[in-house]
Amino acid sequence: MTTFAVRLVFDRDDAARLEVRPKHREYLASLAADGRLRLAGPFADQQGAMLIYEVADRAELDAVLAADPYFDRPEPVATVDEIREWTLLPLP
Repeated sequence: MTTFAVRLVFDRDDAARLEVRPKHREYLASLAADGRLRLAGPFADQQGAMLIYEVADRAELDAVLAADPYFDRPEPVATVDEIREWTLLPLP
């Protein structure tokens, strides 16, 4: 499995994003339940969010993101600002 850190920016229509947010959060819950989402949450300033995915590869991550209600529409309601492969260190 590969871990990816994905940073979102809320730089689009806030009203549209807030309308879609319940479906987005349901989708994230389903990904957490099947082990593909490890952590997620908005930044304190509400200008974006960080999501930590654990998936087979970048192709699976791209599919997961494409199916997210924030992005599965003609006009996405957020922007993927950065995707970085991340190595988690084992902690004692």
